[in-house]
This record gives sequence, C-alpha cells and structure tokens, in this order.
Amino acid sequence: MNISGNTIFVAGGTQGIGLALAQRFQAAGNTVVIGGRRPEVLAELKARHGFGTVVLDTTDPASVLRARDEVLQQYPDLDVLVAMAGIMKVENVLGPDFLAGAESIVATNVNGPLRLISAFLEHLRSRPRAAVLTVSSGLAHLPLAVTPTYNASKAFVHLFTESIRLQLAGTSVQVIELVPPAVRTELLPGGSDVEQYMPLDDFADETMALLEAEPEAHEILVKTVHFLRYAEVEGRYDAAVAALNSH
Repeated sequence: MNISGNTIFVAGGTQGIGLALAQRFQAAGNTVVIGGRRPEVLAELKARHGFGTVVLDTTDPASVLRARDEVLQQYPDLDVLVAMAGIMKVENVLGPDFLAGAESIVATNVNGPLRLISAFLEHLRSRPRAAVLTVSSGLAHLPLAVTPTYNASKAFVHLFTESIRLQLAGTSVQVIELVPPAVRTELLPGGSDVEQYMPLDDFADETMALLEAEPEAHEILVKTVHFLRYAEVEGRYDAAVAALNSH
C-alpha cells in the first residue's frame, strides 16, 4: 500500500484508533472520508479536520449500502477501505444477559467488516491499485478471560483476512491486517487512562511508520503486540495466558 496519494474510507473513524489513523492518513497526503453513527460528531470532525463524512451504522445492512453509494458518488477514486468495526464488553458466560451481549459484539465485530468488504470490494477491484485494511487484535491470538466474545470475534477477523487475501491474490486489491495491542482508548470505559496500555498516538505513529516501511506487508504489528501475536509459535502460550490474565 502506498502511504500517500490515496482516497481512503475509514469506517468507524470518529474516535479512538480510527480517528487517529484518519488524521495521520490525511497528514500523509491522502483524501480521507470517515464514517460514524452520530451526525453531530461527524459534522464537528468535518469542520475541524476537513474530512469527508458519511453516516454509517455497520449493524444495519441498509445503512452500509447507503454509505457505500454516497461515498462512491462523491469519491469515485476511492481505493482504500479501512474496515473498522468494533465494540468490547466484559462478559460473564454464566450471567443471564450473556447471550444478548455476545450477539451484539458479533453483530458489530463480525458482521460489520463482512458487510463493509462485501459492499466495497467490487469497486475496489476496478481500481488499478487498492487495499482493504482490517483491524483485529492481539487478543485474536491470546485470550483475555473476561472478554470471550471479543477475543473470538477478532480471531474471526484474523482468519477471514488471511482467507480473502488468498482469494484476492493476483488482483489489484491488497489485504492488510492491523493487529493492535491494548491501546489507550475508550473501547472499554476507562481504557484511555490505563498506563499499561500503549498510548494511542504512539500506536498510530508506529502503525503509519510500518505501513510506509513495509508497503507489501500482510500484517502490521507494532512491537508491543508481539507478546500476544507470537506467544503460541514461540512456545510460551500457557505462560503468556497466565500473565495476561493475572492483572
């Protein structure tokens, strides 16, 4: 993926990692469009940063298609989709509300990227050079006990990304997986204040540096996430699970 000169749609770009990446993509010389559910937040970000904006709820199939049509009408040169869609909840599998919460995570974290990629892929294949960026998690490779459905949803994103990369080999569409560690955002309430998490700006800066240094990369792995990503292949899985869940 070229680091500049693209037209990029960041779904879920109104806060956290999505917004941080949108700002850096724009600063690198890209045209950036962001999607989100709240029109008032989109209007504020458009006024502040000059982003293109579109209302988008990835849990609603019709909303995804409307957003696609609006984006492609206004930005026919779109060549990069950042298929961000993610929520995280602490869960108790024995609790009475477990299933409802788990289904809401799947609706966003699994169905959201599926809908986005399905909606935009035909257009992206028509571009001479295009990219789909998915966003998984280090927890796709090492489980945090209190977030079982989130972990599994990100494992889905990881393997789905690996699979469609095989299917799209030989086409103009590159498939890249971003694999964040725990980052200081409000993905879980209070997460932006946890000192042990990676600072958001540091994550976004290192991610952009890796994208620039490794334009043909399959995975973008900041150094902090290596502990999670490689625990099993390095033969330290059990110890890493215990360390992760000791806090």
